[in-house]
Amino acid sequence: MMEKKTPDPSLVRRLVPEIGWEQLKKDANGLVPCIIQDADNGQVLMMGWTDEAGFAETLATGVMTYWSRSRRERWCKGETSGHFQYVRSITADCDFDTLLVEAVQVGAACHTGHRSCFFNAVEGEVPFSGDSSPEDGENQISAAEQSERKKTP
Repeated sequence: MMEKKTPDPSLVRRLVPEIGWEQLKKDANGLVPCIIQDADNGQVLMMGWTDEAGFAETLATGVMTYWSRSRRERWCKGETSGHFQYVRSITADCDFDTLLVEAVQVGAACHTGHRSCFFNAVEGEVPFSGDSSPEDGENQISAAEQSERKKTP
């Protein structure tokens, strides 16, 4: 079992919502999709789901908290990898059924070690491809860690 990491207190800020959970439209499982975008350059980093408790925890801590549909549990991004997402803003879309989260990303957002989960071009060029591949050092995830993550996604 991996040791839980803790967020850097100097990067955490408490968020005060103008829209409450009750105003958001949820899927059949009570979840809302979240698109995570780099607060500095606008790069889309990942997509995840949050539930009511995860939304409340994100607002209270300023660190992005998700609901894992495969593990059926809540998880704070970075609690095992140290790659926390420090939330700077949360915006609901026009239908109130998707959240856009601008965050300061520490290290890789993707479990593969890439900065962004969006690096597989279907057609055309991948935007931000220059900083998307795994780097030596903090963004690189070992084969053993990737194998462990596959066991518990």
